[in-house]
Amino acid sequence: MDHSFLSAFVLLLLVLDPFGALPVFISVMGEVPPQRRVHVALRESAIAFCILLAFMLAGHAFLALMHLSERSLEVAGGVILLVIAMRMIFSDGDATGVSNAGLREPLIFPLAVPLLAGPSAMATVLLLASRQPDRTITWVGALALAMAICGGVLLSADRLRQWLGVSVVVAIEKLMGLLLTAVAMEMMLAGLKRYFFDKP
Repeated sequence: MDHSFLSAFVLLLLVLDPFGALPVFISVMGEVPPQRRVHVALRESAIAFCILLAFMLAGHAFLALMHLSERSLEVAGGVILLVIAMRMIFSDGDATGVSNAGLREPLIFPLAVPLLAGPSAMATVLLLASRQPDRTITWVGALALAMAICGGVLLSADRLRQWLGVSVVVAIEKLMGLLLTAVAMEMMLAGLKRYFFDKP
């Protein structure tokens, strides 16, 4: 399943799920002083971007080291995305299952990892880089744009939730989950097709 900049951007945005992160972000940041929230949101978004960028750039080396094929990564990535999508559709809260865990100011956990740079996002960027390594600059740009939008959503979390309302935020997350389900199925089918019908 080949991607363009736009399709990669949409896929990454669905996987990062900024609207699904809203309730958790508000909960985790509840005890952080208001004047620190912008700094924390930017820092955690930057950390998540660097982690995903590292996975993207080291994709080929990682696959070779672990003796993994692109086909197995495609199927495994599709399964992970499907699980996340199911939780987005049917759960009442956050699809990642992350809580505050008593942290006053989060550092890396739980906002950067696993809320933004979770297993599904890592598998997705690794898959993009391994399938079309000649377009790495395109994938980096798509990732940067998707992460910038996530950072913007997190920065305006309180205002968005007040403006949209809880029910609209939940509805948007479920719609994104539905779209992500189709993406996950397409990814799994593409991997299975390559395994059974394409020459190794």
